[in-house]
Amino acid sequence: MTPETLLRAMTPDIYERLRQSVETGKWLDGKPLSEEQKNTCMQAIMIYQSKVLASKEHMTVDENGEIVHLSKQEFKKQFNSQRDIARFKQDDF
Repeated sequence: MTPETLLRAMTPDIYERLRQSVETGKWLDGKPLSEEQKNTCMQAIMIYQSKVLASKEHMTVDENGEIVHLSKQEFKKQFNSQRDIARFKQDDF
């Protein structure tokens, strides 16, 4: 299968399922991935990240096929820019 064929067939849902399976080492039904399956899924994930997502997140593959590495300062900036979900006083617990 060529990368172009893979990208045409791969939906965001399929990408997320493959990513989750690689992260956990198991298919969604609980069966473990073989080494060959892990490698194949990882390649598909990397192609999708680089060609479709063009992600700038840490440890993803950018549009040039390079792994994105963020510095500690860039990480802090990324998380500091996100809004708080909730704040609690320590006395409440």
